[in-house]
Amino acid sequence: GGSGSSTEDIQYAIEAGTIKMNIDTDTQWSFWDGIREYEAANHDYLQQQIGNPDGADKPNKKYYDPRMCLRSAEEATVERLGKAMEDLKCVNVL
Repeated sequence: GGSGSSTEDIQYAIEAGTIKMNIDTDTQWSFWDGIREYEAANHDYLQQQIGNPDGADKPNKKYYDPRMCLRSAEEATVERLGKAMEDLKCVNVL
């Protein structure tokens, strides 16, 4: 696997003939990290259904809708996959 490997180590492995590298651990972490970052950024809006820093009567539905944190997780995973493709020299090769 490639978890924890530096870009230099990955590039060296490719030059040495490596043709496959697992990135599952990295993509799992990026998915979790997207959720974690969403929660941290919106913490005060995720404590109850009604009431937030914008007002005691303001609804929070758009923040606790699970599609929102999952979208953040997906975006973080897409970003990590892009980095993996760059590291593995898989960009613009076809």
